[in-house]
Amino acid sequence: MAGLTAGVANAAEIEVQMLNKGDKGGMVFQPDFVVAEPGDSIKFVSVDKGHNAESIEGMLPDGVESFKSGMSKDFVLTVEKDGLYGIKCTPHYGMGMVALITVGEPANEDAAMAVKQKGKAKSRFEEIFAEYEAAK
Repeated sequence: MAGLTAGVANAAEIEVQMLNKGDKGGMVFQPDFVVAEPGDSIKFVSVDKGHNAESIEGMLPDGVESFKSGMSKDFVLTVEKDGLYGIKCTPHYGMGMVALITVGEPANEDAAMAVKQKGKAKSRFEEIFAEYEAAK
């Protein structure tokens, strides 16, 4: 039991802003690539109104339930399982508002990378996956 308590005590909270305009252009999560450990919390902060955080079908580790936050609401995702987590802003997905979280060992890497993306999300994910590959 002491090991479990220590793991929770060391868990980090990583902030991701939901923005109309950020360092990489319009309609972005900032940062759009996050490296986390099991037990960490990712806090999506609604800096600009009209955004949310939703899981992308096919881009979650096995056993992780899909999620969708409310519009213009802060949202906390606690990542417990190893793998890649694909995130989109529902109304701005086609405009490329996407993010990737990698946790521990990415067991679902092939499946997550194979998901077909829409519009500008496709080119944004190409950039994010390049960052992911460089970080491995």
